[in-house]
Amino acid sequence: MTGTTTTTTRATVRAYHRARFRGDIPAAARTLGESFHFQSPLLSSDSAHDHLSGLDAFLGIVTGVDLISELYGEAEATLVYEVHTSIPAIGTQRTAEHFHLTQGRIDTIRLIFDATPWHAVMRAATPS
Repeated sequence: MTGTTTTTTRATVRAYHRARFRGDIPAAARTLGESFHFQSPLLSSDSAHDHLSGLDAFLGIVTGVDLISELYGEAEATLVYEVHTSIPAIGTQRTAEHFHLTQGRIDTIRLIFDATPWHAVMRAATPS
């Protein structure tokens, strides 16, 4: 038993999602567990600090977020949403995000999206 209820899961994941896309790093950090892991097609991290450290740069290109679906269980949740960006090569990125919680805090996030357009953008942004 993880000590998490569906109500807690919903409240925690919604709080994280709102805080992250508002750029409220302290509020987002409060929803993450001490033992935290993040994985996406582009990067991974094993700490809340590392995960949130690039948030400002990411939000600099985000022009909006449309939540499509929310699914909640006792210790897990999945959000499906579209992130609208100011980068024409990326445009709108459809994303699925899976969360796992322990004791009411998020300990794992797995982000799922097509990273193909991001590779060219990242290469162009990185000096040779």
